[in-house]
Amino acid sequence: MMDELAVAMKAREFIGKCGPLALPVSVDAYAAQVGGVVKREVLQEHEDAWSFRTPTGKYRICVNCTHNGRRQRFSVCHEVAHEVLGIAADHSAPSWSFSRRPPGEIACDVFAAELLLPYKLFKPRVDAADMGFAAIGDLADEFDASLMSTGSRFATFSRELCAFVLSEGGRVRYTARSASMRSAKAWVRPGMDLPPDSLSARVRSGAIPSGPEPAEPDQWFEDWERDGSLFEDARHLGAWDQTLTLLWFEDEDLPPPRPERKQWEEETYGLRELDGELPWPGRSKRRR
Repeated sequence: MMDELAVAMKAREFIGKCGPLALPVSVDAYAAQVGGVVKREVLQEHEDAWSFRTPTGKYRICVNCTHNGRRQRFSVCHEVAHEVLGIAADHSAPSWSFSRRPPGEIACDVFAAELLLPYKLFKPRVDAADMGFAAIGDLADEFDASLMSTGSRFATFSRELCAFVLSEGGRVRYTARSASMRSAKAWVRPGMDLPPDSLSARVRSGAIPSGPEPAEPDQWFEDWERDGSLFEDARHLGAWDQTLTLLWFEDEDLPPPRPERKQWEEETYGLRELDGELPWPGRSKRRR
């Protein structure tokens, strides 16, 4: 099975064959690229889509017309992924449950997200966006994609110290981290319960989020021994008991772990020529 990077590169190669893109991208054009035709019909409640290649060479994709438009768009891209990647469908687990999703289906999800939120169009918008779900929601509207897919890719491509966390039933199932967050070794343990006094836990219990709030890093990150101003924003999808969390540090650079802190402070602030300039903290990140 290919890793996520290999799947994403395959998707970008496929996008390149489809010609210039406009927003929101045309999923029917993606289907046409593999000789596909999309039909929308009433399927079983938890059935997203199915597809097959006819004897005449046509690739038939049928999506559930009772699902919302964004879910249908994702389903079309997911079925295109099965054809391009050559991965057989495995519908032994519900599509909405990440914790029970087979590896092949996850690979097709990664491919589909790349098609809906193409890197060349999405990355510049992430770089210009504020932190928080208000900005992620705006991007989801512009790309006509789900909040979950948009949030995951937002964190992955962010230049900031940022992580997107998906929880089901109050337990962490998946985390996407920016490169700088991975470098900082900020690890959210899969299977951990949502911190009981966190914004995410309160939102899951019915609280209405009013915006980002300060958060405690050591409640989220395993074996955390660094300082830094962490913020948290959250949304809850009640139909699937899924909680979406965005975590980010306002600091441009985090201090090192405490055992190395004294040496770092001396090198950063101590024994330098007085120049009248105060050592202000790094720039803070915008949020809304």
